[in-house]
Amino acid sequence: MSNSLLFSPFTLPSPQGGLALANRIVIAPMCQYAADDGQATDWHLAHWTNLLNSGAAMVTLEATAVTEDGRISPGCLGLWNDATHAALQSNLHRARALAPATPVCIQLAHAGRKASSARPWDGGQLLDLDNQGWQTLGPSNVPHLSTERAPKAMSVQDIADVTRAFVVAAQRAQSMGIEAVELHAAHGYLLHQFMSPLANHRDDAYGGSFEGRIRIVMEVFQAVRAVYTGVLGVRISACDWVEGGWTVEETTRLSALLKAQDCNFVHISSAGVSPLQKIDVAPGFQLPFARAVKVATGLPTIGVGLVTDPQCAEDALVRGDADLIAIARAVLFNPRWPWAAAAQLGGQVVGKVNYLRSQPLQARHIFSNQGGGQR
Repeated sequence: MSNSLLFSPFTLPSPQGGLALANRIVIAPMCQYAADDGQATDWHLAHWTNLLNSGAAMVTLEATAVTEDGRISPGCLGLWNDATHAALQSNLHRARALAPATPVCIQLAHAGRKASSARPWDGGQLLDLDNQGWQTLGPSNVPHLSTERAPKAMSVQDIADVTRAFVVAAQRAQSMGIEAVELHAAHGYLLHQFMSPLANHRDDAYGGSFEGRIRIVMEVFQAVRAVYTGVLGVRISACDWVEGGWTVEETTRLSALLKAQDCNFVHISSAGVSPLQKIDVAPGFQLPFARAVKVATGLPTIGVGLVTDPQCAEDALVRGDADLIAIARAVLFNPRWPWAAAAQLGGQVVGKVNYLRSQPLQARHIFSNQGGGQR
């Protein structure tokens, strides 16, 4: 038995009694910009199969748009109609069949005013209406960049329609056996836009005060919680890194309110709503935010942010910064990052028998439930 906290089990609460995780490593959602009209493709099949074979305790699928105009880019994944549902379900089913049993979480999202953008390697800027772009939505008609066209300020009916879209997407996710849903209220996308006074200049019930700015978040959460019986959590940007923006104190207040509505976890990131942000980037730079929320609320908390070294992840858990550690770009570079972490920290992961010969002799202890080997 390992003494490593990173390789100790953890159970996320849920209305169904809890979701058992074999270790504390979660794959964070990472956009792939590889969908076809929102539909998952062969790229997703290969990518998800790879992540599900990583040894992580749970894999979170990338930001998945709940409406067509809620995509970040024309290549982003969606779950808003029968075609996107069928493609996601087919590719995920096949990927799961090729990997050890691993819980899956899906991040449901709407990009708001940051939708209609080019892929990062194509510049990432807002696309023109005559070049694959579309009219975006936002809490107010305030663009992300002053040089960009403004989003349409959402009416109360628009807000109700988007809320309903989150609900339908969550129902679709449950129907295909996805064990957890993460609502995206971070990185400058729609829900975060409403939360931040930098993007939300409304003077109605969805703006102004803290209670007004978080209203859509609470309404979306409550509506999804009413229909989704799996693990349900929220990803939150803990602060905007801009004077006058959303704050850590507001994040802890929101998290406490979500906990009272049967939220099962929060995933704490930061930034994304303003080009004026000034971020003090360093390994684990967002972990203090996660700790603040965890200490204040007691909610199961996922920490993330340049955690690329296994010892850094272990130390974060020992300090009590978070309950789970999310790995993102590090696992794109090294898809077996959890294997390497297990070898370094004396932990174990579950691996497919086909891969057992890959490990050096000195690391043969890292696999559990191997299911046999070859001569």
